[in-house]
Amino acid sequence: MSTERVCVGAIAGAFGVKGEVRLKSFCARPEAIADYAPLFTEDGTQDFSVKITGTVKGGFSARLSGISTKEQADALRGMQLFADRDALPALPDDEYYHADLIGLAVVDTGGQLLGHVCAVHDHGAGDLLEVHGPGLGSTVLLPFTNAVVPTVDLAAGRIIADPPEGLFPD
Repeated sequence: MSTERVCVGAIAGAFGVKGEVRLKSFCARPEAIADYAPLFTEDGTQDFSVKITGTVKGGFSARLSGISTKEQADALRGMQLFADRDALPALPDDEYYHADLIGLAVVDTGGQLLGHVCAVHDHGAGDLLEVHGPGLGSTVLLPFTNAVVPTVDLAAGRIIADPPEGLFPD
């Protein structure tokens, strides 16, 4: 059994009074979230099978195994759900799961360490890598584009970046 897990969704709260939840999917094909079950809590102490019962604003209504009352569903509000990495589909060479990028070293084209990826954000206009490192007073948001990040080397645990002038201190 794989212990490496990836966050694939979150529970937004109860839906109705019979134990259904409002489920937000973080999957490329949102409805595929049910295919990756069982889904686990972050600490791995609970797991759920998932049956999507309908669509609602911002996600789905769904039944989770073991949840049969509104109170139980309400108690799960805000909980992130994780799938075993092995259950997820393989990605093309130029695509990455956010979980694979977090923690990678970011170096410039000359090999100088700029920092490490501490988060990946997608606000609709493309992914941004949040980088924190030595000499940075705060984190830097690095556009995750081919022009700015020409190389992602998961095996070596690093990203080679060519950041725009002035983004990182000299």
